[in-house]
Amino acid sequence: MEIPEENKLLSECVYTFTRSSGAGGQNVNKVSTKVELWFDVSSSMVLSEEQKALVISRLKNNVTSIRLTSGRERTQSANLKLVSKRILEKLAGLLTELPERVPTEPSAASKLKRLRNKKKLAEKKSGRRDAPIVTGDD
Repeated sequence: MEIPEENKLLSECVYTFTRSSGAGGQNVNKVSTKVELWFDVSSSMVLSEEQKALVISRLKNNVTSIRLTSGRERTQSANLKLVSKRILEKLAGLLTELPERVPTEPSAASKLKRLRNKKKLAEKKSGRRDAPIVTGDD
């Protein structure tokens, strides 16, 4: 599926800036360098209805918005570039068509391994059952 124009897509994102933690010294305590990006898939004008449905179906719990944050860099502009790049990569990954899965059979070796492990576990449990009960009354 075709990925929409990047500039239009980024203009639909909502950015908020907050104080970050980590590297930056006193600057971190004073300047809002952390960037939080919100992209509402369901209200996007850039994505087609088919693309929206595909993205929403591939997101966990069928949520309709994507939230990304970045506070790794010391400057707001660097974090803004980083989070913008990540949203484009994420949407590109969500919009790519997955190859159809070809069902396969378990190999003979994997079947044998499963049966050996099953037998070993059964023997361990049967050994617990047959153990005599010891009491302190003797």
